[in-house]
Parts: sequence; structure tokens; C-alpha cells
Amino acid sequence: MTTRWIEIDAGEGQRYDGYLALPRAGKGPGVIIVQEIFGVNAHIRSVAEQYALAGYVALAPDIFWRSERRVELGYEGADRDKALALLKAVDVQKTVGDLGAAAATLRAQPETTGKIGVAGFCFGGQLAYLMAARGDVDAAVAYYGGGIQNKLDEADKVQVPMLFHYAEHDSSIPQTAVEQVKQRFAGHANARFFDYAGVSHGFNCSDRSAYDQHASALAHGRTLEFLSSNL
Repeated sequence: MTTRWIEIDAGEGQRYDGYLALPRAGKGPGVIIVQEIFGVNAHIRSVAEQYALAGYVALAPDIFWRSERRVELGYEGADRDKALALLKAVDVQKTVGDLGAAAATLRAQPETTGKIGVAGFCFGGQLAYLMAARGDVDAAVAYYGGGIQNKLDEADKVQVPMLFHYAEHDSSIPQTAVEQVKQRFAGHANARFFDYAGVSHGFNCSDRSAYDQHASALAHGRTLEFLSSNL
């Protein structure tokens, strides 16, 4: 596996960075890894590398670049406060546009063969959902995607397969919100939901106190099966 930072053309003469991880085979289908609010930090880079080890060309775009480039934050204290401030400053529509540019960049990489998907975490889960609604990707995965319940007017635009992972004890996403999303997608044959009992928001991240090895491994296996079936 090899890794490098690449530039993404965001239009209007602006460019930003993304962390690219290549599989050992050199080529494969593509997957965009959309960060949590803590930047393309060591954990998100490791997620991109994890997908590269599974045979994907993985790209983790720096979605906070309009405020601060290549921010890397921890999960507590002042770092968490800064992450929340960066989130508050985000223009969601511009960010979705930036991710569309990342999708185009990933498709254009000589190492990318065939289709591309997206896997987003936390705020990145909402962005993965919005990318699916825009048709930027061929399949989408949202890990505990915050705020999706507030953007359900986009649901009918999602024409690609979509996978949702939710935590039972998520203080950021109450079960009432999860039910809203499930009900809105009840008529979508291409949407799948998995609930993880006894775990909290961020269960996939081994650098967070909420990490749960069993739920993380189970969700990752389901995600790999989903992506391999649709890409």
C-alpha cells in the first residue's frame, strides 16, 4: 500500500488537498472517506488505509479547507471545542460541492477502476447522504450520520444503494431521529439499516472512548460486503 496527498480542483481557481491511499494491487474501485469534525487526522488516514488494504483506492478529502487547511484534532477539550467551531462555520452546500469535485478527481485517477462509493462518519455521514442525493457516487455509507433527519427532503433524490449504521445510545442522534430516517426510506428498496445495541456515537473510532471493537468490526464487514456488491 502507498499513500500520498493530492490536489482536488474545487473550481474558480481554487484547489484543496485529499489523502489518497492505494491498494497493493495498484488499482481498484474507489471510495471516498468523509471525515468526522476532527479533520483528516491520524484516525481518518488509518481508515483510508484500511480500505486500501481491502483493495480500494481511498481518498479522504480535507473538507474544512475553506476555514483551515489540513486541520488535525483530538476528541476532547480544546480540540473538541475547535472542531465544533469549524463545523459551525461550514457552508454545507459548498462542502457538498467540494466533495463532488473530490468524486470527480477520484474517478479520474489512473488507479481507479470502475465505480466509486463513499463512507462518511458523524457529520461526514450526513455529507455522504447528500452526495448520494446528488448522484456523485454509485453507493453510499453513513456511519451515525448526524442531521440526516433534518434533510429528509433529499431522500427521494437518493437513487443509489445506501447503507446506514446507527448506535443505540447515541447522544447526538436520538432514536426518534433514527426512526424518522427509517420511515422516510421505508419505500426505498436500495436502503439498508443496521442498529448496534449498547454502543455510542463514534463506536467505529479506536481513538475515542466510545470505541467498541465488536460493533466496529461488524459494521466494517457489512460495509465491505455492501461496497463489494455495489461497486
